[in-house]
Parts: sequence; C-alpha cells; structure tokens
Amino acid sequence: MARRTVRLQGHRDRGPWRRGPGASWAVLSVGCATVGGVRRIHPCFEDDPDIPAAYAYPRDHWLRLNMVASADGAAWVEGHSEGLSGRADKRIFGLLRGLADVVLAGAATVRTEGYRPARPRESWRALREGRPPAPPIAVVTRRLDLDLEAPLFAEAEPYARTIVITTESAPRDLREAAAAKADLIVAGDEFVDLATAMGELRARGLGRVLCEGGPRVNAQLAAAGLVDELALTVSPLLVGGDAARILDGVASRTPLTLAQVLEEDGFLFCRYVREAQDEASG
Repeated sequence: MARRTVRLQGHRDRGPWRRGPGASWAVLSVGCATVGGVRRIHPCFEDDPDIPAAYAYPRDHWLRLNMVASADGAAWVEGHSEGLSGRADKRIFGLLRGLADVVLAGAATVRTEGYRPARPRESWRALREGRPPAPPIAVVTRRLDLDLEAPLFAEAEPYARTIVITTESAPRDLREAAAAKADLIVAGDEFVDLATAMGELRARGLGRVLCEGGPRVNAQLAAAGLVDELALTVSPLLVGGDAARILDGVASRTPLTLAQVLEEDGFLFCRYVREAQDEASG
C-alpha cells in the first residue's frame, strides 16, 4: 500500500501558517490504495461516486450542518476554518451551497469569515433548476451587531437578498435599518427562537437549510431538536490549543447514524443523519 504525507496549504491571502500561543500542529501521514480523487468508503466502496447524488436532500424540509474539524476536534485554526480545509472540502462546500435553498450562519461566523453573497456557478445550473441561481445568506444575530454596508448586504442580488434573523429585544432603530438592507425576520424576545425562524424560512420557500455555523448556533439548533444531518469534514491535522468543537454551548444529545463516508487525500467527508429519520419520506 502506498504511503504519502498530506501537506496542507494555508489561505493564500494570509501567507504561511504561524503557530499561535498554546497551539501545536502536526500533519498526519495517511496510507491509501489510490492517490487523488474522491472515493466512497462507507457504506460501500466506490471510486468516483456521484457527489451531487451523495448529498441530495432527502426531503424539502431539512436542516444540514456543514462543518470541518481537525482530527483532534478543533473547529478552527487561528480563529478561521480555512486552515482546516483542502481541495475536496472546498468542492463539497460549494456543492452543498448549490443544493441548499438558504445558507444559515451566526453573526460571529459572518464577521470572522468575511461572508459575501453566494455567487452563481455554472456547476449549479442543473442543481438549481426552477430556483434562483444562488441561495441567500441568512444571518442569526440577537443584538443586530452587523455592518449593514458590508458586501454581504450591499452586493446581494435581489433574487438572493440577505436575510437577518433577530429578536424583539434588538434596538428598534437597528431593526429598521436592517429591514431597509435585508429581509428581516423577528423570531423570539430576548433570544432568537430558531424553531420560529425555521418556520419563517419555510414560509418563504426556503426549506432546505444549510447551516455553516458557528459552533454556538450549531449547539442551539441541536438543543432545539432541529438538526436533521451533519456533514462533517475531518481534516488530517492535529492543532491542539483551545479551539472550540463544532458544537459549543448548551449540552444536548442528538443520536446520529453514519450514512456515508467519502475520502480524498486523507480528508474524510462524513454524512450523519439523525436517528429515526426516514429519508424515503417527503
């Protein structure tokens, strides 16, 4: 069996990785029969599987978490998820956006990762037949601490206007400002009621939800019993330090079934679905 070392590249705009205080990194060596190309290794072995079919939504109302973590469970490197990603992860990240009706993210993730509107891709054309060419971004924010002049709002196309999900307790002037720049959803009094928010998205025809974090929003969704699926990329990297896990908040238990595992260059792409979900139902 051939053995090789996976070497990961840092974000090209951030230069080489620098080890932060309290963090240590190790790139993991992996052995596999083939070099390059996505393959399925669970529940069956298959080279070059149909990736869109592998991630097709089983029904119209479905909430999928999409996260990446290091082999030791870290959700980021130096505060960003970019350092954990790889070529196939970026391709699947784009595919999952193309399949979704709406992309959900917390305000902290939007700020940290520098979110912009999703842009149409040629590869999405067939995936999005009968829908707008790109999904809108929906931002969860209790206090409305957002830069409404940022590209996420200023550059959004009318067919994918950014959505802001907030609370009754957010300052009225900020709610009015947000409503002028985005589609505003008020769900909950002091804290965002995510179940109500999901209902509002469904009422807008946005039932296939892709949540990209962060860990606090993920934890709130899990605690509310709203998570149908976890699409988890496991990066072949040890980072140490104090990075959060992919759920960071109130404790809750969501039993999952491992439905699928894909692999490329030592990265594992795991698809877990909530137990007792019947994927055949509509």
